[in-house]
Amino acid sequence: MKAMILAAGRGERMRPLTDHQPKPLLSVGGKPLIQHHIEKLKAAGITDLVINHAWLGYKLVEYLGNGSALGVTIHWSAEGESGLETAGGIRQALALFGDEPFLVINGDIWLDTDYELFSSYTLSGQDHAHLWLVDNPPHHPEGDFSLQGDRVEDIPGLTFSGVGVYRPAVFFSLQPGVHKLAPLLRQWMSEQRVAGSYLKADWRDIGTPQRLYELDQALQRGQHAG
Repeated sequence: MKAMILAAGRGERMRPLTDHQPKPLLSVGGKPLIQHHIEKLKAAGITDLVINHAWLGYKLVEYLGNGSALGVTIHWSAEGESGLETAGGIRQALALFGDEPFLVINGDIWLDTDYELFSSYTLSGQDHAHLWLVDNPPHHPEGDFSLQGDRVEDIPGLTFSGVGVYRPAVFFSLQPGVHKLAPLLRQWMSEQRVAGSYLKADWRDIGTPQRLYELDQALQRGQHAG
């Protein structure tokens, strides 16, 4: 399985930290946030990666290069300074994936779990996607979606972790350009095409300097696997 790390966000809520540094390169536990993802993907056997970038993306390319220093292969998808949103970024990068379902991970989350859970997943039947849902964090108490058996429904209840497996063919209907992912997911949910699982893990949306600081302090104290 190939994986895409979404790294093109501007990081407005992280300013001023992101005024001169792309959000995925912000450090927690002594290394950039995106590096934690890459190392966990490699440990799970996923070494063929796609990373999109926009704001200050050249710094990501300079730091990670082709990925060889971390034992992976990175294919870059440049989106310009403004970015294409999640679905637009996936649409632009489709040629890098081939025909098989691929994993997508938001680059601005922290997830303390074995990524083999994702690498071993097989998208079944007519499903367009499989999403992992987590408990709602304090800053998002209402959640995003719910699970009814193995189906994801457009009813608030749990929070979308930002980790999912997608079938590439379902993005080809999009015209190249800016597209959000949420409307597509809701459309697929209405067609019963989205499977899902509940994930019990330390998951964090690193969306503010305070959350970044709290995670960094926890990692420095050795409270989480890195």
